[in-house]
Amino acid sequence: MYKGYLIDLDGTIYRGQEPILAGKNFVDELKRRNLPFLFVTNNTTRSPETVAHRLKHEFDIDVAPETVYTATLATIDFMRADKAGNKVFVIGEAGLIDLILAAGFVWEEENPDYVVVGLDNNVTYEKFVLATLAIQKGATFIGTNPDKNIPTERGLLPGAGSLISLVETATQTKPIFIGKPEAIIMDKALEKIGLAKEDVIMVGDNYETDICSGLNNGIDTLLVLSGFTKKSEVPNLPKAPTFVLDSLDEWDFGDLKK
Repeated sequence: MYKGYLIDLDGTIYRGQEPILAGKNFVDELKRRNLPFLFVTNNTTRSPETVAHRLKHEFDIDVAPETVYTATLATIDFMRADKAGNKVFVIGEAGLIDLILAAGFVWEEENPDYVVVGLDNNVTYEKFVLATLAIQKGATFIGTNPDKNIPTERGLLPGAGSLISLVETATQTKPIFIGKPEAIIMDKALEKIGLAKEDVIMVGDNYETDICSGLNNGIDTLLVLSGFTKKSEVPNLPKAPTFVLDSLDEWDFGDLKK
């Protein structure tokens, strides 16, 4: 049996504003069994506190902010370890900008040490201009996550990866990606949950990010077909997930690891 669970949010526990009942049932069962879990999300638009508040008041899932590890927190951890400077320019929303500044980094638009690009629902051409010029001057280019799309009740909307691709094209510079499926966020998540990779399973709806974050880093995976990756795509996936389910309600917590 798995000792802990790393879980995606959007497309797995909810879909935009729409609750996924099986997601709530899954978390409730983890809590009932006292199994440790950590929501590992590429979403940088909200702080862990805001995510926990939303889960409770919109989806009736009562969890502590400490159970949420975002690509924002992983980005901060990366920049602290990298130690290339403390000046930063960010394309993103409050969940990204406020936490980076609260961590001690200083806002700088012309000559930053880092340019961080995440999802920004209010992005402007001028923000792209500032990011492009700063990277051309030598700033380290960080992409919070490569998600091309976000699953919502409206459909698949442009994700952070789409914005990052624009800056990459304009600068001809590849970003350092932090979020899933990169090792950076997964290694930090394992530290936070306090378990070895062979004792946890990564649960998510997106093969390209959630599942590949497990496949690429030696962690078992559970693909749930409630969001990004469609059932018709499963037979042609490059490498099979450990488990594939139509719904998290089908998960047997007594399953032995394969």
